[in-house]
Amino acid sequence: MSFDANIEQLRLAFWTIIVTSAPILGVALTIGLVVGMLQAATSINEATLSFVPKLVLVLLSFALLSGYLMTELMDYFAYIFDEIAAIR
Repeated sequence: MSFDANIEQLRLAFWTIIVTSAPILGVALTIGLVVGMLQAATSINEATLSFVPKLVLVLLSFALLSGYLMTELMDYFAYIFDEIAAIR
């Protein structure tokens, strides 16, 4: 395998990581921002107030996006296994 092919494999791996983790991280970031603004506006500094909604909505987004995430990961691993099989 050439150096360029190895770099392409790494690029594809990093892109798959970004594509599969971005929706979950986006949900967590948005909920954290909204709850933080509400806490700042009301001066309520309760730790569970920021943790529980974020946990619930991240788990809900996992449930809703699981089909998409599994499809992306299955496509990536099918490609990787095809590349491994092509090596002689």
